[in-house]
Amino acid sequence: MTRYADIPKPIRSGLVVVDPDRGTPQRVIVLQFNPDTLERSIAPQSAGDSGDSGAGGNGGGDRNEALRLKGPAEETWKFTAEIDATDQLEIAAPDGIHPQLATLEMLVQPTTAQLRAASRLAQNGTIEISPIEMPLTLFTWGSKRVMPVRLTELSVNESAFDVNLNPIRASLGIGMKILTVSDLPAGHRGADLYMAHLAQKERLAAAARGGSLGALGLPGADVLSGRG
Repeated sequence: MTRYADIPKPIRSGLVVVDPDRGTPQRVIVLQFNPDTLERSIAPQSAGDSGDSGAGGNGGGDRNEALRLKGPAEETWKFTAEIDATDQLEIAAPDGIHPQLATLEMLVQPTTAQLRAASRLAQNGTIEISPIEMPLTLFTWGSKRVMPVRLTELSVNESAFDVNLNPIRASLGIGMKILTVSDLPAGHRGADLYMAHLAQKERLAAAARGGSLGALGLPGADVLSGRG
């Protein structure tokens, strides 16, 4: 007989807001349901993107730069998250899912305290006011994907409400940019976390089984040397 207690609970994806100085989590946002699909886009930062300068080329790029990289690839993620208060009937929700929505929205909003502080600086005659720095945000998708991110998109589709017009069901379109060492200052905790994320990719790539030239229909290594 199957014992449901033996079935492991699925690991949830989510976001962690981290104090960049101490490295301590300030808030953990666990997604209620893991997204069904993830859309990832990876754009290499090639030094030779301006094109070829040789015969038949259509640009003025340097041939010596064709295989060079300027830095880590730019990677973006998109997915849809679902929030449903009716799926958690054992938890009182007098405000519906307002708290969950507000938590995500505050990832892209300065706080009232930060806005008031900037206003005081302006009133005191400060000529240049630095943009407000937000906390470091990490996106987690299991233990093999923990990376610093900046939210670039947050769209909300509220589809059900209670009698007080509190939203009780919503779909959220979330877009994120992975922050790399090219985006963060040297010594920033987020830069260290990105390096750990990249090292994890290297370990996984090293564990992949290599193929053979024969599987590609190539007779031998000579064909790759230009002598075949």
